[in-house]
Amino acid sequence: MSTHAFRAALTALATLLVASAMAHAESALDRIKERGKLVVGVKQDYRPWGFLDENGNIVGLEIDLAKDVAERLGVDIELVPVVASNRMEFLEQGKIDLIIATMGDTEKRREVVGMIEPAYYAGGTNLLAPKAAELSSWEDLEGKDVCAIQGAYYNKRVSQEYQPNLVAFAGIPEATAALQNGNCVAFLYDNTWIESQLAGDPQWADYEMPLETEDPQAWAVAVPLDQLEGPYGDFMRETVTDWHRSGQLIELNREWGIQDNPFLEEMHEKHKSS
Repeated sequence: MSTHAFRAALTALATLLVASAMAHAESALDRIKERGKLVVGVKQDYRPWGFLDENGNIVGLEIDLAKDVAERLGVDIELVPVVASNRMEFLEQGKIDLIIATMGDTEKRREVVGMIEPAYYAGGTNLLAPKAAELSSWEDLEGKDVCAIQGAYYNKRVSQEYQPNLVAFAGIPEATAALQNGNCVAFLYDNTWIESQLAGDPQWADYEMPLETEDPQAWAVAVPLDQLEGPYGDFMRETVTDWHRSGQLIELNREWGIQDNPFLEEMHEKHKSS
């Protein structure tokens, strides 16, 4: 093969590869619509965001959001249960089209999947405490034993700012056992987990989440990484923005009995005029 022919072949191959990549990146919405179904990865063990009802159906706040996306697209919906260890893998493998599954937005995850901005929700730091403890402010923790999880990002700040005596455990079972045995006045942890326990587990009937949540961490909807910049990513960005603009997320939060979330209020104020 001559040098000219070789270069021409390389050019043709490069053009084909670019065209193929562009077609793939631009065809996600078309594929979903042609299929007539949106496949969404959701939680089924994180009440009230996603959980099984008495009939075995997956329901919850995030399931309502997933159904809203499908409705906007005019297609049916298929819900696929996911957990933290497989949700991004399922998206990469094409087993699902979308993740709405309590997933925190981090730089490391942005290397794997397409995180949609704005974030749709945010968790943060709070306490699980006996109602009898009558905690009403973070300052009430000073000098008190508080259960925590080793390595939690908020431990240092809470210790420095409010000066509790943090008793750190390797895992949740150990920390909650210590709390129930009266070894700690409260358990310092993620507010969304606390709310999920209070909403669905009778063993916590005499407990509460008494304080205003701090240290918010954004949760993001995720699409395949190669779909982030393109029609699918644009559609999801506008959808999430509209959830904030319309107040839909605030309404769903209240419908599912979740404590008012300052992040949702802030995002509604930011987008309601856009």
